[in-house]
Amino acid sequence: MAATAVRYLRAVGAPPAPASLPRPPLRAVREDERAPVDGGEFRRVLGHFASGVTVVTAPAAQDAEGTEDAEAGADGGAPAGFACQSFASLSLDPPLVSFMVARTSTTWPRIARAGVFCVNILTAGQGELCRGFAVSGGDKFAGVAHTPSPVTGSPLLEGVAAWIDCEIHAVHTGGDHLIVVGRVRALDAARDDEVAPLLFHRGTLGTFSS
Repeated sequence: MAATAVRYLRAVGAPPAPASLPRPPLRAVREDERAPVDGGEFRRVLGHFASGVTVVTAPAAQDAEGTEDAEAGADGGAPAGFACQSFASLSLDPPLVSFMVARTSTTWPRIARAGVFCVNILTAGQGELCRGFAVSGGDKFAGVAHTPSPVTGSPLLEGVAAWIDCEIHAVHTGGDHLIVVGRVRALDAARDDEVAPLLFHRGTLGTFSS
């Protein structure tokens, strides 16, 4: 729920710059022992798991009176979005989905303040769109055609394979990431069965062929 997400943000504060973020207490061994898994090796091995690619979007945050949220800062009047491949379906009853976002993300606090989001599942031809939303800063929506999603008003990007319109249901900590659970309020997919997905595998965007 939106109120839950806002309370969470106010409790922990907006994520600080990466350089000042304290290391999460994740170690199961003493400081003088060797870490069980090397970070680079972790990324290399997990990169073999191919996944789809999405853009998670949210509308500009508004206060209870429907005006721009003063806490949202300079970007309060603009929608938010970021490229995300850690998206998954979670539950059928109730209908829930999830995505993971780094605790250092500057986009996540804006999504949390909005209390809602839309997952845009990208097609094989939307690689450049994905790259645009993968960068930090700037106007990611410049030149990007989109319309408000039917329930939450989050940006629904033109030409996507499918979309899922959600309210924030819960937020859990997961080490240096947050696990965001969304309750699905509306969803739809392209009617063209020939639409191919955009995939991410071993650090590279690609497509699927049978």
